Amino acid sequence: MAKIKRRNFAKAAVGGAAATAALTTVAAPAISQNRQEWRMVTSWPKMFPGGGVAAVRFAEKISDATGGRLTIKVFAAGELVPAFEAFDAVQRGTADCMHSTPYYWQNKSKVLSVFTTVPFGMTNNESVAWLRYGGGQALWDEIYGKFGLKGFHAGSTSVQMAGWFNKEIKSAADFQGLKMRIPGLGGEALRKLGATIVNLPVGEIFGALQSGAIDATEWVGPWQDLAAGFYKVAKYYYWPGMHEPATLNEITVNKAKFDALPKDVQQIFAWGCGDEQSQLTAENDASNSGALEVLIKQHNVQLKKLPDEFIKAYGKAVAEVMKEMRDSGDEITKKTLDSYYKFQREQMAWTRIGLQEYLNARLIGFQFT
Repeated sequence: MAKIKRRNFAKAAVGGAAATAALTTVAAPAISQNRQEWRMVTSWPKMFPGGGVAAVRFAEKISDATGGRLTIKVFAAGELVPAFEAFDAVQRGTADCMHSTPYYWQNKSKVLSVFTTVPFGMTNNESVAWLRYGGGQALWDEIYGKFGLKGFHAGSTSVQMAGWFNKEIKSAADFQGLKMRIPGLGGEALRKLGATIVNLPVGEIFGALQSGAIDATEWVGPWQDLAAGFYKVAKYYYWPGMHEPATLNEITVNKAKFDALPKDVQQIFAWGCGDEQSQLTAENDASNSGALEVLIKQHNVQLKKLPDEFIKAYGKAVAEVMKEMRDSGDEITKKTLDSYYKFQREQMAWTRIGLQEYLNARLIGFQFT
């Protein structure tokens, strides 16, 4: 009997060990999954058309694609940090990533504006080509790397409108003393024409325009401008938007935290940014035409074209700004501008006989109704 008991005990012991091993095997994947929740700060109001919605969409996309191994909690401007403090929050680790645009960080390095847009510069498609095949991304990585960051482009507004004004613009002289909200290099050039330039996040623009604190503002294009309600407090809506022909958004990460992610999660994150580059750009392009019709037909907005005299004067001012930046900038600034303009000249040679001439021909020959 004692032998039987000992055998039973031995079997039980083996079974228990096997069960323990089985439980350990089952539990191991859950432990190794290393689920993380990141915090994303943005420069946009909560669920604002464009960037605000795109940030939430991106977070959901990453959670789904990683099976929940990386989830991202999105904070609108002002919820965790103010709109223009997103860069610092990600750099110091208060947040893990941000949805914004690089020209908001001119105080860190003036040449960062180039990675958003350049007045009279490249279109969205040309800009993305430069980033991916012209060395632009490597230059951006070099600049952001000094701050412990890594940037991904994640959508474009394409060419913007010139903005909302409370008086007609008949010449460059009308910008003398004009108080305008306009960021980046576009604002620097208008300052040379006598304008007073301020930079405000979108949540503060309407109130400033309504109170008279500013006389004019640019924001994006018809879709997002309609949502902001600027037609209620400004009479004239001007085009073309030479100041921002591309305007690329960024999803930027704390590089140390990104590098610590599993390699497949890093790839999924990068894929999600690329997917947003396509999706947000298409969303802007698809939405602008209908929104422009609403502004004109339902809200009686007066659409105006900027005079050629102003465009020429503005082009000259932009050239001065860019030359000053290059001449006074550090080595990375010079490298970036040389790279950007070399690529633009090459693209312009093709765009002129490709896209530009096609668009001209379409105006002549399009007859389908």
